[in-house]
Amino acid sequence: QVQLVESGGGLVQAGGSLRLSCAASGRIFSLYAMGWFRQAPGKEREFVATISWDGGSTDYADSVKGRFTISRVNAKNTNYLQMNNLKPEDTGVYYCAAARGSHGTRRPTAYDTWGRGTQVTVSS
Repeated sequence: QVQLVESGGGLVQAGGSLRLSCAASGRIFSLYAMGWFRQAPGKEREFVATISWDGGSTDYADSVKGRFTISRVNAKNTNYLQMNNLKPEDTGVYYCAAARGSHGTRRPTAYDTWGRGTQVTVSS
């Protein structure tokens, strides 16, 4: 099983950019599809993006498509979420998650392991 630690969150003005990182420890990171989810205050956790184990397939929520890019470097046991043109509605805690044996999925129940999250705040 992998363990996940997110970093890169912070406070940014609308229109700005942030890059989140998710570092994995443990074995066989390359066998896991990776996903990013977020949760705003008072709202349920929602899907943001996912990437297959080999990076060949990605999927995005409609709300972030064209602005966010998910990627991974298996040799570094790390995946990334590049967030551009940020909007105040992107504010929330961002969680990295790993799904073993998956090609990438929007379903949070498919993910075996979750990080503790990193706060992203976008001011207007």
